[in-house]
Amino acid sequence: MTYSIVARDPDRGDLGVAVQSHWFGAGIVCWAEAGVGAVATQASALIDHGPLALDLMRSGKSASEALAERVAMDEERAHRQVAVLNADGGVAVHTGESCIPEAGHRIGDGFSCQANMMRRDTVWDAMTVAFETISGDLADRFLAALEAAEAEGGDIRGKQAARILVVRGKRTEKPWEDVLVDLRVDDHPEPLPELARLLRLKRAYDHEERASELSEAGDVEAAAKESEAAFALVPGNPELSFWTAARMATQHDMIEQARPILRHALDDDPGWQELLRRLGQRRLGGLTPEVAERLLEDDN
Repeated sequence: MTYSIVARDPDRGDLGVAVQSHWFGAGIVCWAEAGVGAVATQASALIDHGPLALDLMRSGKSASEALAERVAMDEERAHRQVAVLNADGGVAVHTGESCIPEAGHRIGDGFSCQANMMRRDTVWDAMTVAFETISGDLADRFLAALEAAEAEGGDIRGKQAARILVVRGKRTEKPWEDVLVDLRVDDHPEPLPELARLLRLKRAYDHEERASELSEAGDVEAAAKESEAAFALVPGNPELSFWTAARMATQHDMIEQARPILRHALDDDPGWQELLRRLGQRRLGGLTPEVAERLLEDDN
């Protein structure tokens, strides 16, 4: 009923897991922890295998040892499919002999693709080829693998939900910052295109966050390039347009340049105009009533 992939990025060390299935909230298949590993638990899934396999690897067990221990205690193991990846890229997969056809898996260098209840038995090999062929970061390669599976027919029942989860290869002192990507689509007629849209939007926001940091550091040119990259991904996005314009006006007194950018937000909803004035009244984000009114001169 599901196809998934677990993998380690050989260049950055990031770890992750991605899935698509015809099942509401299928993202529960995905488990990952920075510095520990990633797990996909599916096919009459016993969700316990996710967090408990991570516990075992955190205690020092290899991927193979963690999987063997989990499978050994599972009386329904013949119906389960579980893939386990550790922080070094070690992989182990169990596809129970009673998983609903077509079911199987393929292990590669630092990754594995697994599927069950598929229309065709070509799914996991197609995922493998896509993952090994495409360039990009782990999220890009995950999306390519999921799309390759769907191109082979995917889940015999159709499609409904998908998720991409990527964490750092090494744990930091701020574990809440160790999740690099966590995007999920719980119920959608086209979950993979929706997942791709969310990934594109996330990357736009990442660019804008870097633009803000660079702007605060006084690097106006680099900040502008990051903002351009953000708008190239999501042209005319009102949220990004609003905050970019506000930043340009307050940090660099670029009122004239900010107005056409702000226009994307103002044309989207009149609430943005009122928000700008309220921020100015509270003198938040560097805004003042005077700066807010200067930005809105064309609308006054």
